[in-house]
Amino acid sequence: MSLLIQQVIGGIAIGSIYASLALAIVLIHRSTGVVNIAQGEMAMFSTYVAWQLTAWGWPIWGAILAAVGLSLLGGMLIERVAIRPVEGASHLTVLIVTIGLLLIFNQAAGWIWSFLVKDFPSPFPGGVWALGQVRLSASTIGVLVVLLASMGLLYLLFQYTKVGLAMRAVATNPESAKLVGIRVGRILMLGWGLAAALGALSGVMVAPQLFLTPNLMFSVLIYAIAAAALGGLDSPGGAVIGGLVVGVSENLAATYIDFIGSDLKVLVPFVIIIAVLMVKPTGLFGQREVARA
Repeated sequence: MSLLIQQVIGGIAIGSIYASLALAIVLIHRSTGVVNIAQGEMAMFSTYVAWQLTAWGWPIWGAILAAVGLSLLGGMLIERVAIRPVEGASHLTVLIVTIGLLLIFNQAAGWIWSFLVKDFPSPFPGGVWALGQVRLSASTIGVLVVLLASMGLLYLLFQYTKVGLAMRAVATNPESAKLVGIRVGRILMLGWGLAAALGALSGVMVAPQLFLTPNLMFSVLIYAIAAAALGGLDSPGGAVIGGLVVGVSENLAATYIDFIGSDLKVLVPFVIIIAVLMVKPTGLFGQREVARA
């Protein structure tokens, strides 16, 4: 039983990271209808920015906050420069643009910082608490607190501010939003900025557990897309729940299914994606689009 609890706790910790990136994917999908394939590479680039600031002597939390802030501005700039010119094009065209952004960020990170593996400092202390036979690390608690707090702030933004209400209106019907005076272009810029900031947060949280390379977020992006597909690409709450489910199921599968182990656990999100698309293409909490004749 203690092993089961330990794996569930570990799955919730890593699943919250998947959830933050999945939430970023959902934010962009709700406003543009496209899955941003470059979301993981944008997060990776932001993580390198945080690492560079620490290398220059910045305290780790100062570097993280600066990287998240720069990511917010960078995401807004990307929407304005790269996405808005193809705003009226097909979804396939926008998708190809995001693939191009993926390659640009990946190669730019390798060119600037090299493809050598780097250690990213943990922003949390290294203590471990024992609750019976279950061990709980300070970093696990820290990751959960930071990411859940950020999701809570995002919920407050959407539910209780005029900006959040405008973002919800644009996501639901951008044409109607224009008619009531909402600056749709600015709201879309802000949406991309918030998504980039969330991605940066997931990057700096996962980097201490892995090694910092230009391919850092590739597997995380796969899990995040699985989480978004499971919860529903138009449901922010579903993305959070989907991320936790993917994290826990990945850990349990690696522990209790012998042929999967740690090497094949990446199969878990693919199985989830396929199963969800076959049974309920809109996800567990997604809404089926209804068009009037």
